[in-house]
Amino acid sequence: MADHQRIHPLVTDVEAPPPTRHPAPQASLVRSEKGDPGQHQVPLGHAVAAMPPALKPPKRRNCWCKCLCWTLSLLIVLLIIVGATAGILYLVFQPKLPKYSVDNLRISDLTLNFDLSLYARFNVRITAENPNKKIGIYYEKGSHLSVWYKNTNLCQGSIPRFYQGHQNRTVLNVALTGQNQYGRTLLEALQEQQQTGRIPLDLKIDVPVSIKLGKLKLKKVRVVGTCMLIVDSLSTNSLINIKASTCNFGVKL
Repeated sequence: MADHQRIHPLVTDVEAPPPTRHPAPQASLVRSEKGDPGQHQVPLGHAVAAMPPALKPPKRRNCWCKCLCWTLSLLIVLLIIVGATAGILYLVFQPKLPKYSVDNLRISDLTLNFDLSLYARFNVRITAENPNKKIGIYYEKGSHLSVWYKNTNLCQGSIPRFYQGHQNRTVLNVALTGQNQYGRTLLEALQEQQQTGRIPLDLKIDVPVSIKLGKLKLKKVRVVGTCMLIVDSLSTNSLINIKASTCNFGVKL
């Protein structure tokens, strides 16, 4: 019976489900900071979501901002330097405006011509005072003085060029001449005003001057102002009494 034993082949169950293949376990590689046992360990095999790069402003805008900042900074520094220099000069030299006064007025001629124009010639004596201890004044060419009755110019002239030293007082005799075409009307108005004994006249002054600080001569400025006079008469060839005089002056760059 043993010789006749049959060996049956291994029959596979067709209906059995296929065996499930499990992937081989992979070694989990980790990265950790040395010396920091509390640091979390992150598996290197896992994908880390990358952050999107930050948007950068255009380079042209950055250059413009830098240029603007440098320009403003330079202007501020220049203003500080100019202000400090002006303050030092003011403390050292203590500048003061020159003073002017009208001492007397004489009318040499006031004639009505055949063409009915009015010719006038005035002589004015003016005192110019420089009150500064460390500043000299150069009176330059181009000065203009004029005498007005209300809104009518009677005569005009100029003062000569000269240098006025520190704390100096200079007396100027200035001749003013002029001719007005509305002479008859103007002369009648002056004669009528003369009857009141108070004739208003304005002496307007515009003088270019240069300031001398030590040995330094600065740029020219203009001394401008008006002296409002009240005189008693307009008689020719006689000294006129000045009843009131008010002068106001300033500097014009």
